[in-house]
Amino acid sequence: METILIAKEGHVATITINRPKALNALSTQVLTELNAALDEVAADQDVYALVITGAGEKSFVAGADIAEMKDKSVEEAAVYGKFGNEVFRKIETFRCPVIAAVNGFALGGGCELAMSCDIRIAAENAVFGQPEVGLGITPGFGGTQRLARLVGAGIAKEMIYTARNIKADRAAEIGLVNKVVAAEELMPTVMKMAAGIAKNAPIAVAYAKKAINNGLQTDIDNGIAIEVEEFSNCFATEDQTYGMTCFLEKVREKQFSNK
Repeated sequence: METILIAKEGHVATITINRPKALNALSTQVLTELNAALDEVAADQDVYALVITGAGEKSFVAGADIAEMKDKSVEEAAVYGKFGNEVFRKIETFRCPVIAAVNGFALGGGCELAMSCDIRIAAENAVFGQPEVGLGITPGFGGTQRLARLVGAGIAKEMIYTARNIKADRAAEIGLVNKVVAAEELMPTVMKMAAGIAKNAPIAVAYAKKAINNGLQTDIDNGIAIEVEEFSNCFATEDQTYGMTCFLEKVREKQFSNK
């Protein structure tokens, strides 16, 4: 891959979008290689948490590649939007938690990429926005859908209609990001959180993610039914027996088998 780096530390994988000279803009090549990288990480059953970040100190992802988009036809734009949404939906439904380490600009497609992750941790210099209407288009990679779900329709409409960017502290205030840290503390903070997630039973974490995501798409009664199903499914795993045995026997350091 030319634009994506994959690393692994313990049970945590990191995907880095490595196009810093273009502020990690999402060209078709980047999206294609990101899609392949996700498949590669998903196939590694020893990965219990995934981190996505951008190369360099200026940008997470500054947006889609405008030069590439400019002359697309309606039909070509539809194909491009559909592919981008498929990649981001793959992140949203990824088998383990995904944390976005937002290390700078997260604009347009970059903001949409961050929103497709489960958790967003931002550096103090991070900037978020959906500037598309200033370019004559709408958000196309899930921005109109995920932003409203995360921060509420009113704030989402304000951000999208005005095309104004917001700083990291405001993003935290409205619930767009979970936490803001100093730039030099970003990756240590994210990796510590990812490692903490990876210490827990990976199947249970995956089932919890599935229950949350699916439950958000329905009413409370159906959501509770989804929860009960995932809760009961845990009792078919070795991790459930092991985890509860460790609790009863007061074993502090556990090593789950992902079975």
